[in-house]
Amino acid sequence: MLKSRNADHAEERAEVEVLFAEAAKLDTISRKIKASSARLDDRGHLSKHAVEPVYSNTRSLQTMNGNIDKILDAIDKMLGPSEDKAREERIIRAGPDPKGITDYLASLKRIDRALSQMSSTNLRVNQQAIGDFNELLSEGSSHLQALYRSILDDELQPVEPLNYLVKKKPFPVLEQEKASKLGLIDSFLSSSTARSALHSSRESPSIRIYAELRGGYLSGSLHNLSTASISTSKRKVSGEIYRQGTSGVGTYAQAIESSFSAEFNNISAVFGRENWGFAFEATCRKALAEFAKTLRELNMHIKANLATDCFLAYEIVEIVTNVGYRLDQQTGQLKLPFADALKPIQETARSSLAELLEDVRRRVSSMQSLPLDGSVIPFTTEVMTRMQTMITYAQSLASVMASLGDGNWQSVAPLHSTSSTSLPSLKSFDVGMDSTQLLARYIMDTIETLLTSLDAKARMLLKTKSVAGVFMANNVALIDRMIRSSDLSSVLAAGNASAKIESWRKKGMSAYLESWREPCSALMDVQYINRSPRPPSGNNGVVDSTAMIKQLGSKDKDSIKEKFKNFNTSFDELSSKHKAMQMEREVRSQLAREVQAMIEPLYARFWDRYHEIDKGKGKYVKYDKGSLSAQLAGLG
Repeated sequence: MLKSRNADHAEERAEVEVLFAEAAKLDTISRKIKASSARLDDRGHLSKHAVEPVYSNTRSLQTMNGNIDKILDAIDKMLGPSEDKAREERIIRAGPDPKGITDYLASLKRIDRALSQMSSTNLRVNQQAIGDFNELLSEGSSHLQALYRSILDDELQPVEPLNYLVKKKPFPVLEQEKASKLGLIDSFLSSSTARSALHSSRESPSIRIYAELRGGYLSGSLHNLSTASISTSKRKVSGEIYRQGTSGVGTYAQAIESSFSAEFNNISAVFGRENWGFAFEATCRKALAEFAKTLRELNMHIKANLATDCFLAYEIVEIVTNVGYRLDQQTGQLKLPFADALKPIQETARSSLAELLEDVRRRVSSMQSLPLDGSVIPFTTEVMTRMQTMITYAQSLASVMASLGDGNWQSVAPLHSTSSTSLPSLKSFDVGMDSTQLLARYIMDTIETLLTSLDAKARMLLKTKSVAGVFMANNVALIDRMIRSSDLSSVLAAGNASAKIESWRKKGMSAYLESWREPCSALMDVQYINRSPRPPSGNNGVVDSTAMIKQLGSKDKDSIKEKFKNFNTSFDELSSKHKAMQMEREVRSQLAREVQAMIEPLYARFWDRYHEIDKGKGKYVKYDKGSLSAQLAGLG
């Protein structure tokens, strides 16, 4: 057993020894590996230091190579336009083909790009080429301008506006093909490149050409209407009030509106939206200047004949305001030019209101005589016709009167003042009154001015109050009749016009009836109720004239006889004068009623009491009650 154990120990010892031997080998190998690794590290550092300069040089060479490639590309690009110059020069020199300008425009755009590229390099070698290309660009732009003009030249024959207005046809516009060509040309000529080449940096050459040519076309087409407006406005009977629509200015304005509207459609098709306003205003400038000149000449004519032709001013204000508004709604332009053209007419329209009132005062004041028969003077008819005519211009007068304010038309002086320091009165800020009320106020102010002036002149020139009264009553009757028979009645209905006119009517009638107080006074007798008994009456309550006469003394009888004689004389004289006077129908009938109401009751009473004074012989008692009533009825 011991032997077996020793044998095992010997075997294990041998294995341990083998293991130690293997470990020694591994240790030796590990040391060798570490030594090799150290040697490799040393060699790696040496390689790195050797390779780094090579890598850096390689990278520099790659960058340089890329830069060289770019320079070669830039040189190719720079040399390319110079090489294409002959081709572009050939296209530009040949000029654009009217049938198709696309190739020509493309050539100009290529030249523009080439110029941009060469100018960015700033190389001396390109300076000659840049100069050549600039010359080509300028020449090409000039050729385009010439083509632009030639296209427009075919559309410049003036038209006769009346042919289109009468037939209600739209004014002619440019053909679509021509508008497209003009638009293509404008797209280049409006560019900064073309402006620089043509030395026109402030405005587009195409807009300038278009405005010059088409502006002349508009002006030429409208010229005859301008002349007609002046001639038709002046061609009328002297002293005749202007009749609405007889002037050609309405047709002129209508033609302006239609032609301008058509021209705006042309401009919309040719130019970019950003240039519509400027091109439209520039194109219409010449025609508008002639329109403004026409209005100034018409204004001079109106001011020279203000009493009759102020209505032309009102008509022009309404027409031009409406045309300017409609064009502004369509185009967004020309509001100010129309306002400037209309300004002189507007000022005349404003001043006319005060001038017309002053004309009434001046004309009546200058009258040297009035009709001795009390008839109506023609001037009253003239003034009322003027007021009737004014109603037809209510729309244009609305703005004029609103700008003045209620009652500010009473004074002429402020309307002529141009001082910027003059301030409007508080009434001009009164917006509580509509235009109809203002017009009614003005008409009544005119009527009041007329009647006041006539009343003062009648008291000065007419010898008796009765004639003056008939004169005023006649004029008031005419005024009232002309109000009722026209639209004046509706305008004046809201105010107290009727009351004012009625007061003037009563004033005239009262003045006339004063003359009839004389026969009335002859019919007055005196009764002393404490001295004599009650006048005797018959069975039916009628005064017994015979008994009354018997009660009178001789002096009283003589007084009654004298009263009858005075009455007869005064009544016959006044009746004769009454019949000889020229009275309006309604005045004559109303005055007759008033006289009858005064005379008949007094005479009936006096006759009942004293008609037996001459015992029916008619020596003193000329009229019985029936015959007097017939005489009074004959006054009507």
